[in-house]
Amino acid sequence: MGGRGVARFGRGHGARIGYIYEMLPWFNNRFPLFVAPMAGVTDSLFRGYCKEFGADVVVTEFVAAEGIFRRNARTLEYLDFTEAERPLGVQLFGADPEHLGRAAQMVLEWKQPDFIDLNFGCPVNKVVSKNGGSALLRDCPLLERVAASVVKAVGPHPVTAKIRIGWDQKSINAVETARILEGCGVRALAVHGRTKEQGYSGEADWNVIAEVAASVQIPVIGNGDIASAEDVALRRQSGVAGVMLGRAAMSAPWVFGAIQHFLKTGEFLPEPLLEKQWEHMVRHCRDAAARSGVERVTMQFMRSRLMAYSRGMPEARDLRMRFSHIASLSELEDIAAGHIERNTAACAG
Repeated sequence: MGGRGVARFGRGHGARIGYIYEMLPWFNNRFPLFVAPMAGVTDSLFRGYCKEFGADVVVTEFVAAEGIFRRNARTLEYLDFTEAERPLGVQLFGADPEHLGRAAQMVLEWKQPDFIDLNFGCPVNKVVSKNGGSALLRDCPLLERVAASVVKAVGPHPVTAKIRIGWDQKSINAVETARILEGCGVRALAVHGRTKEQGYSGEADWNVIAEVAASVQIPVIGNGDIASAEDVALRRQSGVAGVMLGRAAMSAPWVFGAIQHFLKTGEFLPEPLLEKQWEHMVRHCRDAAARSGVERVTMQFMRSRLMAYSRGMPEARDLRMRFSHIASLSELEDIAAGHIERNTAACAG
């Protein structure tokens, strides 16, 4: 089974690869930057910010195929996006090939995303316990049926996928999985360099990502421990066609601008001024409150987001404590003003 994907290309392989790049034009003479799908984080508002800062491609939060199939109202909200977010993919997860295929068709009919993405990498137990996400890394025959079903259901619309390098260190099977998916007609593959058992601990194994990139002809997007332009400079050597940022984007979405600057000039930019970081944080909360119409509830939801933004800031621990019970925009603005004043004075001194 391991070599099946490559063997299917045969003659005309170059033409097929050219066709893939026509279907996914963001890879043409580019090294695209992707925003990783993150539950509770990458909503339409945040994806829009990432695009403004320089991200090339965004993906929705993962969406349960069963919820779409059953037309669950809450699930369908995850499908909303704006034209400014394109190119955009809708990420689906599940374990029923027929239902996933039908759900993908329904998404195309309703929303016309640029591509459908399949989640074979989520390590969260509530997803894995339902045989979704990275659970399919232990069941390659089912993974193959799922991918083939979706590709057939939406063809010729492009289908991509995201995987981890394996279930655990004893079962690293990313190369085999990548070849299976390529053979099914998946057009591009994002590889997170950790196993399911690692979760988000330890280091991403970019040696395995490099092996995957060398083993298939479709574009491979590297994911894991990319937090700066310096990281991209190093990881491009692995042979990936692009990179995907998750946690780094969550705490510093302006990183996309720094990476784009490096890709164009070879120069590394310093961190944006503290005032600029706060300007974005306040804007995010203000925009979110305007969308919901309920400021207090929004600020409660934004507490974890503000804590993420505070990583790397001076007085980060104190900020996290204050964010843990923040309840209004005016309170946030007061915190911002005091923090900027103290740290600007400290730098001047």
